[in-house]
Formats: sequence, structure tokens, C-alpha cells
Amino acid sequence: MTTFNISSLLTESAAKWPDRLAVIASHRPDVLGRGRLTYKELDESSSRLAAGLLRGDAVPGSRIIVMVKPGIDFITIIFGLFKAGLSPVMVDPGMGVKRMLRCLAEGRPSGIIGLPIAHLLSLTAPGYFKSIKLRVTVGRRFGWGGRTLSEIMEAPAPADMPELPFPTGADDMAALLFTSGSTGPAKGVVYTHAMFRAQVEAIREGLDIQEGGIDLATFPMFGLFAPALGLTSVIPDINAAKPAKADPRSIIEPIIQRGVTSMFASPTLLGNVARYAHEHHLNLPSLRRVILAGAPVQPRTVTAFTSLMSAEATLQTPYGATEGVPLSTISNTEIIGETRLMTEQGMGMCVGRPLTGVDLKVIKIQDKAISRLDNESLLPVGEIGEIIAKGPMVSPAYFERPQETALSIIEDGEGFWRRMGDVGWIDARGRLWFCGRKAHRVITPQGTLFTIPCEAIFNNHPLVRRSALVGVGRPGSQRPVIIIEPQTKLREMKWGALVEELTALAKANPRTLTISTFLKCKSFPVDVRHNAKINREKLAVWAADKLSKPGA
Repeated sequence: MTTFNISSLLTESAAKWPDRLAVIASHRPDVLGRGRLTYKELDESSSRLAAGLLRGDAVPGSRIIVMVKPGIDFITIIFGLFKAGLSPVMVDPGMGVKRMLRCLAEGRPSGIIGLPIAHLLSLTAPGYFKSIKLRVTVGRRFGWGGRTLSEIMEAPAPADMPELPFPTGADDMAALLFTSGSTGPAKGVVYTHAMFRAQVEAIREGLDIQEGGIDLATFPMFGLFAPALGLTSVIPDINAAKPAKADPRSIIEPIIQRGVTSMFASPTLLGNVARYAHEHHLNLPSLRRVILAGAPVQPRTVTAFTSLMSAEATLQTPYGATEGVPLSTISNTEIIGETRLMTEQGMGMCVGRPLTGVDLKVIKIQDKAISRLDNESLLPVGEIGEIIAKGPMVSPAYFERPQETALSIIEDGEGFWRRMGDVGWIDARGRLWFCGRKAHRVITPQGTLFTIPCEAIFNNHPLVRRSALVGVGRPGSQRPVIIIEPQTKLREMKWGALVEELTALAKANPRTLTISTFLKCKSFPVDVRHNAKINREKLAVWAADKLSKPGA
């Protein structure tokens, strides 16, 4: 068995740059009152935590719930768990209490490290936390026992420090990360130590993230890669669970003040920042690399934000999902100079070429399990089908969900392919074009419609902020409906007049000829993680109810 622990990358970074700042979170200091940590301090703090856990009730190989706000404590805890051979279990709190509780119970955790409210939740819903034996409170502990994080961190280092990091296998579980549940029940994705290492290499090489830079961590999970990449991670003062509502100044100010060189952001967050910066005539010349992901990216967002950076800077939009990321990428230069026009014409969104070690293919769309990959399933260049991926950063399974795993994994005799749940096509130059989620396709008597190509036709209208294709009725006889989230300027034009113009756009494009029903929605429901993916399931239910009423 090959041994490898992802935390060793932090230790290597600490050996190279002991005095370099690893993380800055002035607005949210750790339990010891520190608003910044060097690599050496972060390495020592996470080792102290790991040793404290192993000397307590923690058993290597078990899973520990982590419910802490983004900041220094969060990063310390995650690396401390890695070093102890423990697997953090992480769930989006924005998915709602009931769904979150179901996910946490499904992970069968043996412990919980969290804020007081997390421990209170475990006591008020004890049925979901039957397996909990270890408790660590980040903050003040009340009547639930266990230890506080500060008690562990302030305790003297034991004379007989255990071997750190714990010698885990490269294919052992490193973390259990739940999907956002935006297109079905949230599922626990098994991450191995080897997967994390592959992700670090893909980000370093494929996305060209250079060591020594300063990264703005708007997404907590991406912020964990900074210590392994030799970056200084700046944690912005935003609610990471609601990035769409973040004050743009909370992003722009640290970029300017800290000289941030790279950042990850969702399309919605970046779009808001771009609008604010343009309105206030601001530029962000220190940025050298921006990674834009989490939802389909409108070319106009890419254009708007790119104009704020220096000519040498690059904005990249990688493709992937919780089950495997990053898998491919494309730069702003190629989007603006070449693929934007094709996207606006309804060809889908180009997400670039596969990264080194990644293979992407398109197969015939099926809703049943596929036991083996054969040549008959593969589609030729230019034909839309189901996207499958193979690579070292692709997860092999959902945790204790054999049926869902069987539906998503295809064996090929030399490993496995993961069905991404997305549809798209590959062009003659080997680039992948994303056309939406497989579950969101609309199957009408005249044929199948895909969300991203259809919506692009209507997103071109200046009074449309965004649109959503949904189907009303049973697949095979669905009625295609386009729901419009208008720009605020819609008051200048009557809805009826806008529908006439949208109808004309539909008739002018072969992809949208069968669409003649339009509805207006003030604000779209979106995913809990990035606040950017449109929740078309909810919109479909809303549209069906709307159209069932007299006069619709």
C-alpha cells in the first residue's frame, strides 16, 4: 500500500517558508487571538491539534463533523484532522437544517468539532448524532462535555508526540464532502488523499497558480489549497454561505490593500464585484489569476471583470463538480476572442480542454446504469450527449450509497469513468462544450432541448438578466417554458412587448423554434453553495402551478 497524507504538503511548505504568512483573517482571529499565522505557526498549530485529538478519543480512520466559520481555526482544524488520520465531514449549512441533519447522520461521524450552535443542534436532535463520542467546541463550552479548541491548543505539547502525520494510505478516505443537492438529494463524495494531491497538482500546473502569491479565499474549500501551494490565504469578511449577498467592498478592499494576486469566485459574486468596480471607476492591477467556477459563466461576466485587471492577467473558468474538479479549463482570451459568439448563438459554453491526466468523453444519454464502456456508446465530434470523466482527481464513490455509485460509475477494464450528470459536446479541437445538467433537459414531442444553448438566445436581450428553460408535463410530451429574470430596467418596457421580442428571438434560432411560452420571475432560486446555479426544479414546479391557473 502506498502511504501518503495530504497534510504533508503543509509541512513541506513550512520547511521551505517558515516565516511566510500562510493565512490572514484579521476580522476573525483564531481561538488564541491570532489574526495571522506563518507557515511554521500553522504547521505547529495543526500538529498540536492532531496530537491532542489522538491522545483523546479520536480513532484514526473515523469521520469528524466540522462546523466552523471560514478563518484560521477552520484551516487549522482541517489540517489537524488530516494529520491525525481523521476525515472531516463537511456539509453546506445553507441547504436547510433537515437536509443537513440527514447528511451528517449519513456520514456516521464519531465526533464533532464546531461552534456552540453546532453542539446545541446535536443535543436538540440527538437521533442524528448517535455515533458522536468526541466533542471539541470552538468557543465557549456549556453543558455538553468534551474539550474546547483553546484548551487543546493551550495545553503543553506532550513529551511523547505521536507520529505525524498518521501514515494513511494514498487511497484512504481523507474527507467526506457533501454535494450541494442542487439537482437531487445531497450525497457524500469520498475524497482520498491521492485525490487531494491530484487536485493540488492540477491547480498548480493546469491553472498556473504560482507559489509566493497572495490568494483571496472567497470559497472556504479552495482556501485550503493555498497552504499546499505556497500561497498566503486572505480570508475576506463575507458570509461564505451567501456569496451573492457579499458587499463588493469586502472583496475589493483586501485585493487592493493586500495586493492580492489570485482569487476564486462564483459567477454571481464576481459579477457583483465587476459592476461595483465599474460604477466607482476602480481597477485591480495586482490580480494575476482569477478562477471563476461554481456555475455556468456568462461571457459578459468574463469580459466585464477582465477589463479591471492588467493586460497580463488571466481569468480561467475550469469545469468540474464535487465529484471531480478541476477537469478542464479555458482562459478569458479564448472566451472573448473566439467562443463567446458561439455561446451567444446557442452552441453551449466552452469549458476548454482536459487538464493533464484527465480524459473527457461524450456518450449517448441514458438514465439507467451502464456496466461497461463500449464504442457503441461513444458519440462523434459535435454531437450532444452525456459527459463522462476519468482522472486522478475523480472520486470513485458516494459514501454508503451503492445504488447511486452504480449509476454514476462505468468500468472500462483499466479503471473507471464517472458520469458527471452533465450534457455537452466535444469539438474538433478537443474542447468540451457544456450544455447543462442531464436532469434539466426538456423532452418534447418535437425533440430534446438543453438549457444552456436555449437560454443563451434570450440572455442576449438587454432587458434579460438571466433566463431558465424548464419543462412542464411528463418527459416526452413536455411543454418548454422560458422563465425570465428581468433587469431592473424592465419598467421602461411592458412585459407584453418584451414577450413579443423574445418570441421573435425564439423563431429566429433553430434551437428554440418550439418555444412560445414565457413567464416572468422577479428573482430565481439558486444553489446554497455558490448562489449561482439556477434551481430549475423549483422553477419547473412554480411554472406548472402558474400555467395551471385560468387565463395562463
